[in-house]
Amino acid sequence: MFAFLLTLAQATPTPTPPPPPEPQEFVRPQEVRSLPGGLDQIPMFNSNSPELVQTQGILLSTFPAEGMEQPAAHLNFPFEGRFDLFAHHVYRAPSPEELTSLYLGIIVHNPGSQPVAVDVLQAATYLSQPDAPFIDLPALVENPLGEVYAGPGGRVMNDILRGQRQEGFSPQVIVPPGGYEMLLNVPIPVETLDPPINGRSTLMRLRSDGRVYVASLALFAREDETGNEQAPTLDEWRSLLQTGSLAGARDRTPTPPDQTGGQVVYGRVAGVAQGSVWEAQVADSPNALTLSIPAPGEAFSYGLSTLVAGRLGTNQVQTAPMLVRYPDTAYQAHGNYAIQYSLSLPLHNPTDQTQQVAIALQTPIKEDLLSQNGLRFFKPLPTQTFFRGTVRVRYTDDRGLPRTRYIHVVQRRGQQGEPLVTLEMPEGDRRLVQVDFLYPPDSTPPQVLTVQTLERTDSN
Repeated sequence: MFAFLLTLAQATPTPTPPPPPEPQEFVRPQEVRSLPGGLDQIPMFNSNSPELVQTQGILLSTFPAEGMEQPAAHLNFPFEGRFDLFAHHVYRAPSPEELTSLYLGIIVHNPGSQPVAVDVLQAATYLSQPDAPFIDLPALVENPLGEVYAGPGGRVMNDILRGQRQEGFSPQVIVPPGGYEMLLNVPIPVETLDPPINGRSTLMRLRSDGRVYVASLALFAREDETGNEQAPTLDEWRSLLQTGSLAGARDRTPTPPDQTGGQVVYGRVAGVAQGSVWEAQVADSPNALTLSIPAPGEAFSYGLSTLVAGRLGTNQVQTAPMLVRYPDTAYQAHGNYAIQYSLSLPLHNPTDQTQQVAIALQTPIKEDLLSQNGLRFFKPLPTQTFFRGTVRVRYTDDRGLPRTRYIHVVQRRGQQGEPLVTLEMPEGDRRLVQVDFLYPPDSTPPQVLTVQTLERTDSN
């Protein structure tokens, strides 16, 4: 009898679970405003093309073209004073038998006759495996110690937001007259991974007291007599710089900025962008000192990382302009990867009643002109993650105490988002809220920062 029941159970097919419900759009009526302030003038060395590196070569060179075997690979842009360096690349082994690590090298050259000091103010570099794998996390997680992250880009931005210089980076690099030094010489290993693919994100905030040229390069590791991998030497990097061509495979060619209509291909960034921080005092008007909260039950939003074809009705493109670039790469630094948003909201409750005010990061459905009177969202949510990174919120809480919170945020496409902070504001109350984050690589713009006054109930 037992055998019969077992046979019957094995013969009965397991019912197929119903497919998840399709995401449905809904509209949240609210005003979307342009973000005050703007990007600073600090140049950013932005190495993100090709994102998937398949051949060794030059990723980005700001060296002069004179004396180089491939002049078109060099953009002739010197740095002096403050500048940022951002690099974000992925390597996939061409076959299961070819598992040699790809090295990322950042080389700096002093063309002058006096030594140049390059101060490393903040710096971090992480691999996807094993440093910061992409893992599923809740929408909001408190991150006081910086131990919450999903992906190397988010982990790097988290470190820089906290003003850190990762162990292993020298606080200062001295480049002798006419000499070269390595700012970074690190592997992207794939040997133990299945599938054999890995990525590395890097951000450095630098300051030089003289003119320097910088290049990011990709070179396969060499093996010693015993078969162990060896990092490329300074001479090997210099040889690649002087004789090499652009690394491949090349990304999709971007859509020209004067094209109207059709699909927009943003392209990947390889060049020098202008801007490190977007700083703003978010107030009622350019000359105002306060930001009046919305009426109960209403909200307004400010665009974040808005871009061509994704302005959310604001007519504002926040994307950093390119000072120099390769012809087959992005015309602007779409997405503002590694750019810091530092926003001050001097909230004011002008009413004669206590109001509950919430501030949230949101990822509405991308639009250029708003097709409806507000922002569009999904419910239930689709699977694509559009934002993952740490946000810092500083404010005075309802007990009058200063608070600083680091919150890791994960949002999918069309997600309204949960409040970063909720305040009980008595009549006439003024409360400064400061929101800071570095736009994380592997995120998809645009987002908005929303201020909402919650509907009062009888219990209030």
